[in-house]
Amino acid sequence: MESSRVQSLGPDLAHTRPRLGHWIATAAAVAAVVAGASAFQPSDAKATSAPTTLSAPSTGGLPAAQAPDPRAAHYPMDCGRARPGVVDRASGDLDGDGRPETVAVVRCETAAGNPPSGLYVLAQPTRKGAAPRIVATFVDPKEGMSVQDFAVRGTKVSATLLGYSTTKVPRCCPDLQRKVNWQWKDGEFVLKALPVPGSV
Repeated sequence: MESSRVQSLGPDLAHTRPRLGHWIATAAAVAAVVAGASAFQPSDAKATSAPTTLSAPSTGGLPAAQAPDPRAAHYPMDCGRARPGVVDRASGDLDGDGRPETVAVVRCETAAGNPPSGLYVLAQPTRKGAAPRIVATFVDPKEGMSVQDFAVRGTKVSATLLGYSTTKVPRCCPDLQRKVNWQWKDGEFVLKALPVPGSV
């Protein structure tokens, strides 16, 4: 089982460059250990350093029990003239502070093909009328993966990630998959990639 720790979450999303090469290298390394098996791992959640809770200290009079609306958030995705579409969502109190967060699967809307997904953690805005804050990115759409079997259970977020072993694989037909989960522990998310099927 692979695991890695990521920085504490903060109020702003840290922008990073795509790391497709990182996934391909990870896939190759795992395949070398597990004969004939292909696997890959998503980037760690990205966020700036900040508090040990996902929510802001004050919600400016917003109801404490209300989960952020993912349709009201502004996502760092370029979908041309269209807004990114929220294709799946789930809410839960990920950090145990009594305020629910929302995790959203987002992608650009297209008539055909398999556009990459983004997987974001949203917290309530710091002031009334503002958009929900993106406090972590689990999957950056620039990395070219799709998200399936997404769920939030307690403090754990789980998903199956679909990706491509090379740039020659048609974008409609991902040939890699890996089950992963993220869980909030000791003020940070811990990412775990589950064993490749047939490896245990």
